[in-house]
Formats: sequence, structure tokens, C-alpha cells
Amino acid sequence: VQLQASGGGSVQAGGSLRLSCAASGRTFSMYHMGWFRQAPGKEREFVAAISWSGDNTYYADSVKGRFTISRDSAKNTVTLQMNSLKPEDTAVYYCAADLAGRYSAVGSYGYWGQGTQVTVSS
Repeated sequence: VQLQASGGGSVQAGGSLRLSCAASGRTFSMYHMGWFRQAPGKEREFVAAISWSGDNTYYADSVKGRFTISRDSAKNTVTLQMNSLKPEDTAVYYCAADLAGRYSAVGSYGYWGQGTQVTVSS
């Protein structure tokens, strides 16, 4: 599976952005998908995840109620809708596929996209 993240950019606090992750491969629908982010000088952290069926979603407490993860298996895409953005959301966002453990753990995912920068100014 190859992943291509897009949709990052610069926005003022309170604004919105929509990230997309396009996946190649016919087995996309079999993978759980996740979004992570990494700010300068910090470790990569979990943001959101969605099960292979799309029936189950999970969020970090810091984004719950503001971000929404969804998937379109027909288009092989996963989307992260980010609303009410805060300066602390500034980071490089990565999409990831596969899941062999806890949905919030970096090591549980076997495939990663290249990342897309999100910058939120106050």
C-alpha cells in the first residue's frame, strides 16, 4: 500500500482544513487507517483512526469534537476534516495504514504517507 497525503496549508485559529490520504492497492478496504502528527521537537502522536469497515472511529482527546475521520473505500481515500483549529494543531500530519496492535500506537501501522504541513496562526 502506498499513501499520499494532501490538503495541508496555513490557516488562522478557528479555521478549517480538510486532509486527504489517497491509497493505492486493491486491499485498501482491508486496512485500518490512522492520522498522526508531529510538531517540531516533539514525538509523533496519534490524532484519529478508523476501522477497515468505517464503523469505528477513535480520536485523541485533544481533537475530539473538532476533527472527523472518514473513509471512502470506493475511492481508496481517508479524510480528516479539521475544524476549530488551534495554534497547537500546527504539525506535519501523516496518514498510516494497517493495524497490528493499539490504534493509537505509531508502531501498530506498517505503511506511512509522506506527511503534509498544517500551520495554524493565532
